[in-house]
Amino acid sequence: MAKFRAGDQLSGVGEFIKERRRSAELSLRQLAEQAGISNPYLSQIERGLRKPSAEVLQQLAKGLRISAESLYLRAGILDPEDHHTSGVAEAIAADTRLNDRQRRLLLDLYATFESQNSAETDPPEEK
Repeated sequence: MAKFRAGDQLSGVGEFIKERRRSAELSLRQLAEQAGISNPYLSQIERGLRKPSAEVLQQLAKGLRISAESLYLRAGILDPEDHHTSGVAEAIAADTRLNDRQRRLLLDLYATFESQNSAETDPPEEK
């Protein structure tokens, strides 16, 4: 596993948040309001000057319509070797052309397919 310095992770998660915010066509003020944090605090996160808590990352993820897990991984809260993220799920969550209902339906359907495929590949339990 590659080792990263804390500063690299902070700027990385901040840049990612900023990039996602811009692609969602949200202003700094709009995202800060949705996440329940101040504009200056969000600005400091985006510039890599402040480390957001897991709760703040979760609220930002909700506002950006992406998985909180993707932000946790980028912030170094979760180990990438221990967690599998789905690019498909992230793409669905980030697609601004979908409304919330469509996004939920697609994510639920995708999760069902993943679960079914996992069950088919897992060996049967011994009784």
